[in-house]
Amino acid sequence: MYRFLLASVFTLLSTITAIAQEIGWIQVEAQPTLTAAQDRARAYSTLLDNVNGYYLGGSWYGIALGPYGVSDAEALMRQLKSEGTIPRDSFIADGSRFQSQFWPIGVGAPTTAQPLPQDLTATAPVAEEPAAEEPVVVEIAPEPEIRLADETPAQARASESALSRPEREELQIALKWAGFYNSSIDGAFGRGTRSSMAAWQEANNHEATGILTTAQRAELIGQYNAVLEGMDMQLVQDDAAGVEIQMPTGVVAFAKYDPPFARYDAKTDLGVQVLLISQEGDQTRFNGLYEILQTLEIVPVDGPRSRNGRTFEIDGENSEIHTYISATLDGTQIKGFALVWPAGDEERRTRVLDLMKASFATTDAVLDPASAAPGDDQGVDLISGLAIRKASQYQSGFYIDEKGDVLTSAAGLDQCEYLTIDDDHRASIVYQDAELGFAVLRPDVALAPMQVAEFQTGVPRLQSDVAAGGYPYGGVLTRPSLTFGKLADIRGLNGEGELKRLDLVAQPGDVGGPVFDNGGAVLGMLLPRVARNGQVLPAEVNFALDAGQIVASLQNGGITAQTTDTMAFMPPETMTLVAGDVTVLVSCW
Repeated sequence: MYRFLLASVFTLLSTITAIAQEIGWIQVEAQPTLTAAQDRARAYSTLLDNVNGYYLGGSWYGIALGPYGVSDAEALMRQLKSEGTIPRDSFIADGSRFQSQFWPIGVGAPTTAQPLPQDLTATAPVAEEPAAEEPVVVEIAPEPEIRLADETPAQARASESALSRPEREELQIALKWAGFYNSSIDGAFGRGTRSSMAAWQEANNHEATGILTTAQRAELIGQYNAVLEGMDMQLVQDDAAGVEIQMPTGVVAFAKYDPPFARYDAKTDLGVQVLLISQEGDQTRFNGLYEILQTLEIVPVDGPRSRNGRTFEIDGENSEIHTYISATLDGTQIKGFALVWPAGDEERRTRVLDLMKASFATTDAVLDPASAAPGDDQGVDLISGLAIRKASQYQSGFYIDEKGDVLTSAAGLDQCEYLTIDDDHRASIVYQDAELGFAVLRPDVALAPMQVAEFQTGVPRLQSDVAAGGYPYGGVLTRPSLTFGKLADIRGLNGEGELKRLDLVAQPGDVGGPVFDNGGAVLGMLLPRVARNGQVLPAEVNFALDAGQIVASLQNGGITAQTTDTMAFMPPETMTLVAGDVTVLVSCW
């Protein structure tokens, strides 16, 4: 009888706390293992919204709905109980016991009250609990019995003395993980360690002697390793790559060799991926690998990076994934590994990563660059079968001074998280003319361009040859292209003096690039095509922003540009070289 009264009292206290904090969770279950909790959370998610799973401490994992406003949570809980959708002993929790989130996988924990399902609102009528026809007899649960020890304190000390130092350190690590120990991991069982052992024993219904028996040590380590259930950590020896490492074989499996990677891809919906790095190389190739890895889609741009001579580490993280990469140049061999893990699952990720780091070892073997057979996943946007991170927008630009300042179209740049020039150089907007529609980018580290643009201030001849320099296919080509055409008019269709009309077929990637006259001087900047009054102009009708307008605006902004009024002639071959030195790829990320 006491058991039910105690549960009722706990429910009442939890409800009062939740009301004080204005949000509440409907805690529906707790399971003693992570695997069981994940299975139950998955089952609830097929029926209900806002299902979350949290580690509760000890060896328990809780499943809760929410968070909701407290009154909403109470109304929803009553309805779900009456329907039999959740257990009758579900209660309102304030979330104070919730620790690391394990469900949903890869999704951050909600922090604000969620809306109720459409078929229920906080003010909707709720069925009353049926009145009891007879008095209810409530039992009070007795105090939990202290479990009998499998060994006497003397026997426990004797078995403890046989532990190696790593085993003693592992116990301290497990006690710290469980929240009972906060000192150094040294393998020495002093007063602090003994006190934490006693606290753990008391919390787990053992006699608090401060000396863990053999069974108690196994129980503590079992709790500590519960988070690894389903990971099936196994020592993998990849003879072709010459790497030996513990790997979560429960969630990854060997896929293929794509030098310099041995790929172990996800075999569950968790989405984990492991790459073993193995190749011959010198310092130049090692440095190049460090740069190339950071162009991959699986390596987020945010997070610390470090490179120290012959070792580097990359720790990239975003809202979707957390990727760790480590590699070392040893003699003429480059060896390392990468772990790609979903965001929001840090406890498991950290435990798996620590085991991988501690077990990593190498042999003399190295992947043969010719060992990969061509497959369907080849492409210019792939490196060894892995997708390269792509910008959200590509356009063209051109150098306007010796410091490497670049002029380009301003359209859409305000939506970019960051900008790059020719992929490798980060840049910032230092000047913008919203009316004319152009911006000036300045590289974070000054560049030294081979040539800079000379703006043509003279009046060009109608129907003279012109050429637009740009990257019509975004980042696919490594050099700019020239598109040749004619100068159709020195004004816009409505007589706009700031525009020049071109008879030239351009691509979206050319926008922002220079439009050259016959002598290699810049007549203006290619503008994006904009439909006006519902009219779509023919593909060969494009416009350039007039060079004189650009120069005047730059001067107002304190930026000096080079100009010329000389009309000259330059062969197409020479103009192609000039365009290659002046034109750049601008990427929006």
